[in-house]
Amino acid sequence: MSEQVPIIVKKKVTGHGGHHGGAWKVAYADFVTAMMSLFMVLWLMNTSKKVQESVGGYFRDPSGVGKLSGNRIPGYAKSEKDNLEELKAKLEQAIRQMPGFKDIKEQVKLTMTSEGLRIELLESAKGTFFESGNSKPTAHGNEMLVLLARELSKTSNPLLIEGHTDAKPYASDGTYSNWELSTDRANSARRLMQANGVAATRVAQVRGYADQKLFKADDPLDPSNRRVSVLVEYEKPLEQEVKPEEILKARQAAEADRSANPEQPAPSPSH
Repeated sequence: MSEQVPIIVKKKVTGHGGHHGGAWKVAYADFVTAMMSLFMVLWLMNTSKKVQESVGGYFRDPSGVGKLSGNRIPGYAKSEKDNLEELKAKLEQAIRQMPGFKDIKEQVKLTMTSEGLRIELLESAKGTFFESGNSKPTAHGNEMLVLLARELSKTSNPLLIEGHTDAKPYASDGTYSNWELSTDRANSARRLMQANGVAATRVAQVRGYADQKLFKADDPLDPSNRRVSVLVEYEKPLEQEVKPEEILKARQAAEADRSANPEQPAPSPSH
């Protein structure tokens, strides 16, 4: 009788890969992503409209292809330039309709610049906009500044008002100079414009330059160097936008705050 060979059965036990393998990592990543999204939404809800538009502009154009500085809202610069070009055309038309236009047409210059629309009221040998040697507007000056105020009150752009003189020293005892005269004329223009519709908050700056920025540098004594300029500036939300690095700083600040308060939810890890 032959000897019976025992049958050996091998059982392979398979594990579960440590709590179902890596599936939990995917679920956790989804969770922290959702938490980060919630944090961003809550943060944006408490920011200004300009910040919200800026962040939206960044995600629409993350490479910043068309930017001048910061992150640009697509089409913004073109729209802003068009608005000031339209304002320039309206002002030119309104000025042409003034009763005394023929007397001042050579003394009013409207120019588009990189800063915005510059409106310059140039003096002539006869005076034109301000009484000789002081800051009181003439009849032409009063009429022109009131016209500008009524048109500019319809816009929201910041205004910068400048006063300038020629290089001839101011005839006084030395206590009053071209510096004071240029500043006083700019302030006189500001007061008159504010009295005729321009909100006080619209005036960003009032400056007096004396003879430091001549209109005709080759002729320092030319009457046109005596002038008041009103610069209608671009609204420039680009400089106030939230840039990616500022968003990162806000996130880091929030994480630091949570670290100081352990009872709050844990911060989202970077991906």
